[in-house]
Parts: sequence; structure tokens; C-alpha cells
Amino acid sequence: MPLRRLLSLMSLAAFVVALSAACLPWSVATPRLRAFVARDFARTYGLAMTAAGPTEVTLLPLPRLGFRDVRLAAGDGDGPVLAEGGALSLQLSLLALLTGRLEVNTLGLDGATVYLPANAHDGRWSEPLRRLGARLGADGASHPRRISLSRATAKGLDPRDGSPQTARDLDLTLSWPLWSAQAEIFGSFQWSAMPTRFAVSGLRVIDLLDGGSTPFALTASWAAGSLTAEGNGLVAAEGLTLTGLGQFETRSLPETLAWAGGNVALSPFVAAFGLTGNFEMNGRQLLLPNVRVSFGDNRLEGAGAVSFGRDRPAVQATLAAETLNLAPLLADLLRAVGVTAAPAGTPDWRLRALALAPYTGGDLDLRISAGAARFGPILAEDLAASILVRDGNIEASLSRASVAGGTLKGRLALATAPKDAAVTEAKVQGTFDRLDLAAFPGDLRPENWILGTAQGQFQAEGSGADLYALLQHLDGHAGLSVDGGTLIGFDLNEAAQRNRMPARRVGRTAFERATLSLRFRDGIGEITEGTMEANVLAASLRGTVSLPDRRCDTLAEISARGTASEKRPPMRFRIAGPFGELDVRSLGRDAVPDLRGGAVAPANPLRMPAAGLALPAGARAYAP
Repeated sequence: MPLRRLLSLMSLAAFVVALSAACLPWSVATPRLRAFVARDFARTYGLAMTAAGPTEVTLLPLPRLGFRDVRLAAGDGDGPVLAEGGALSLQLSLLALLTGRLEVNTLGLDGATVYLPANAHDGRWSEPLRRLGARLGADGASHPRRISLSRATAKGLDPRDGSPQTARDLDLTLSWPLWSAQAEIFGSFQWSAMPTRFAVSGLRVIDLLDGGSTPFALTASWAAGSLTAEGNGLVAAEGLTLTGLGQFETRSLPETLAWAGGNVALSPFVAAFGLTGNFEMNGRQLLLPNVRVSFGDNRLEGAGAVSFGRDRPAVQATLAAETLNLAPLLADLLRAVGVTAAPAGTPDWRLRALALAPYTGGDLDLRISAGAARFGPILAEDLAASILVRDGNIEASLSRASVAGGTLKGRLALATAPKDAAVTEAKVQGTFDRLDLAAFPGDLRPENWILGTAQGQFQAEGSGADLYALLQHLDGHAGLSVDGGTLIGFDLNEAAQRNRMPARRVGRTAFERATLSLRFRDGIGEITEGTMEANVLAASLRGTVSLPDRRCDTLAEISARGTASEKRPPMRFRIAGPFGELDVRSLGRDAVPDLRGGAVAPANPLRMPAAGLALPAGARAYAP
């Protein structure tokens, strides 16, 4: 082989070896290079950088430096630690190196622990950000093109209660191309053992660091939901200020709140939930001037506000809807208190805890109106209601509702007992008027046996750690009257004339008025008045109703009116047994049932005098 060709091959081989060596990282044990980088970090960003072990150097295709076991602290090294552990990789600008300057194009930190500000007054990151802003103000092109964190851990304190919080497996990338004034951030992390992904685009970093506003577009997703928002924002002294249009959706609000480490009043009763509309956020205040809310299959519109307080969030909203289906919500509520927890005869339903703590994790002031609302089988129209939740207190008010041609109003107040947080004190009251029983849902009266126009009122209060205990301590009263009614399946007129009930339920009985009044003490309702007036008969009812045991024990008497019927003894029936399985039995003339309750009305009860007829002041009785 000619010597000339041999020299050419040897030169090519040497070049290939040198090129390969330049592309591979190699270690430098001298501390001068590390000190050179540390001085530039201190001068440019106000950071004190230390590293252990040799420095890795790669020359091609672009100069790169690598450091192990890195520690970054604010100030001269005696300030708060910003990041420690892991490996720091710096890709340098070749042109800047040729002029004796250190300019970082790409910065990567792998496997480090990053410490976030503990609160709004924690300024550990303020000086590095200030210096970065000053450098960008002087030369907008002098900034890293790419900053990345991989396999990092971010630690901080919850601003609400100061508890430590940690995000694991943090992968974050800030991409800021040289040819663009906008940057984007994207990444993922593990929070509360749930993977989360996010991306923010359209950021004008220079404007943001100068205290100006910047456009943004945010997307975030986690296992139970997603969040999108776009608008403008700036960093002010009181925190972030954001305005724009956003959408929040979750398949399970309790699951999302558990992931975020927050709480909202009554959230255990809400599964799928969504918010869409304009927003204005200023620090800890979020205003929703025009918002659409969805939960389950319901859609509402209105306005609201959220205050993210240090101790508990506060939500205010006024919402309206054409139609509402509250049947699933009512079913969850009944299951929570144990009403439908177990079949009849089992004690489990009685022992469901009534403590309010799981449902009062935040303040709530909610006002709802709807053209029509369904509560299971009940269809209400022109609904107006409100819910007020405070720490240890829940108050629900039904201002108005039209049901079966009548009106319904009510109020329920629940409060945690001062001496025992497991005990709930309850007060309930309500009225209803002109309720057409014929139009009332048949599902609530499986035995369609009475028609007419009903009105009444009720009021009760009690306390207990579970439903059974609360019913055992329930005191109050209730009253019901039905005008112009009809009994279906009972011809009491014929029965009164024959002095016996028919073997089968046939016929009808029209009556003028029926009344029922009960007085409750310790869950036992005593019938203080139970009468029914018809043309040819009078009926009365007395006895007791036990709410804790869901049983009743009553005596009904039916007497015929008229001269020929006065000599006949009244028919008497014992109506007793558990709710839904009442047993009706005839009683003999001499049977003396052991019952409490109001006196039985006679066959021909005394009638009040005609209107306008005055009685002497000392009169004790009147007979026509």
C-alpha cells in the first residue's frame, strides 16, 4: 500500500476516534470547572450550587456538562434549599463559550427533590425569579430554551393547615424556543397515588416576570376528571389573578376531592359533577358570574363564588333549572340515614350514624329554583329551595312547591350537639294546603283508598347518634284534615246500618270532613283527635303510633246516625301491627282494648251552634 494512502487512512481513523471520543462523556476530576459553573449560577440567578464527585464533559454535538448529587440553595448557600439530590445536566452554547461566557441552552435535573414555597410569605424562589426577569428584560433572547425535571419529587406545605404535601414521579418540561415569545409547560406527576397530566401553553414569560399579564391555555386530567381553561393571567402580590373561560368535569366529586385533599359541603351525595362558564380568580377568591352546573342528569344555570379559605372553603350560588331529577340524591340521602338500609325486621337500619362532620366540610349557601322537580314518585312544580351549611350545621328550607294541586312548605335544621359530635339535633316543620289526594303519586299510597283535599302541618324535634335513637327522643305534633273526601273500597254507610263489615272491600263512602291529630313524645305519637263526619255515620280513631318500632295500635269505632240507629252499639275494630302490614280485626261489644289516645266520638256528636248565636258567658255546654 502506498505510503500516501496509508497516511490518509490513519488520519481518517484518528479523526473518527477523536470524533467518537468527543461525542462520549468523560469525567474531569478538577474542581475548577465546577467552580466556574457555580460562579455563573450565583452571578446570574443568585443560586449557590454544590456538587459531589467528578464532572462529566461531552464536547459534541454540543458542549454538555453533568454534575452528580447537586444541591441548589438561595443566596450564598446559607439560604433555604431549593433542590437537592439527583443529577444536573447543562447543554451550553458553543458561541458563548468561544467568547468566554457560560450560556445554558438546555437544563435538566433528574431524580432531585424540589422544595416549593410553604406559603405566600415564603420567598425562597423570589430572588432567582427576580434575577431571571432582570436578565430577560436586558436581553430577551438570553434564556434556556428547554428546562426539564424528570423522576423528581416536589415537597411543600398545604397552605390551609400547614400539613406536608408531596408530589412524586414529577416529569416537567418548559419549552421556550428561540424564535418564539411564548413558552409552554407540560408534564405529569403522582398525587395521592393518582397519576395526573397537565399542559400550559401560550405563556409570555417575559411579560409574566415583569408583572404584566399573559395569555394561557390550560389542560389537566386525572383518573376521575379533567380541567380546561383559557384566558389571561398575571402574578400579583396577593397571588394569581386569572380571567377566562373554563370547564371542570369529574365522574366522582368525592374521589376528586380526596385526590385534591379538599372538601366541599354535602359532596358525599354528589357523584358526576361539572362546571362550565366564565371565571375570575383573584388570590383565594373565585367568581363565576355566568356558570352552567351539572350533576347527574341535571343542568342548571346561574352565578356563584368560591372562597378558598385557610380552614374551609365557602361556596355561594344561585341556580335555576327548567327540570330537576332529585330522585338519586334523595335515595342516597335515605340510605345515608338508614331509612332504606336493610329489610324489615333487621336492626341495621337503626344504627346508621347521623354525625354531620362528613357532610359539613365546607360552607355552602345555595339557592335553587326549578320549573319542575322530581323527588322519586313526587313531581313538584314552581320549586324554590335553599340550603345553608356551616361548621356542624345544615339547614334546608323549602320556600314553596306545588304538589298535586296544592302548596308545600318546610324547613329542616340539623346541628351537632355541643357536648357530643356524634349526636345530631334535628328540628323539622312544614305545612301543606289544598293537596289533591287523587292527584298524589300512587307509588306513595299503594292502597288507593282515600280521595279528597288535604291540608295539615307538622313540627318535631329530637336528637340522637343514629336514626333509631333520634326517633326515640322525638317530640312534636302533627295534624291532618281532609275535606269532601271519599273512602275507596269501604261502604261504611251500609256497614253501619247492618252493624257489620262486608267480607270484601267493595263500595265507597263519601264524607264531609276527616281529621287526625297526633302528639309525639319520645317517638310515640298519641292520637289526640281522630274523627270522620259523614251524612249517615260518624267514625273515630284513637290509639298510638310508634315511630322507632314502626308500629301502630289503634281502635276505630263507626256509629250510624239517625233515630233508629241510636240503639245500635258502634262497630269497633282493632287496627294494629307494623307499618305496611296492618291487621284489622273486629272487636266484641265487651272487649276492652288497652289503648292510649283521645276519646272516641259518640254516635251523634254534639254540633256547635249556628254562626252568630251567642252563648252566655257562664255556659258550660250547649245542645240544639
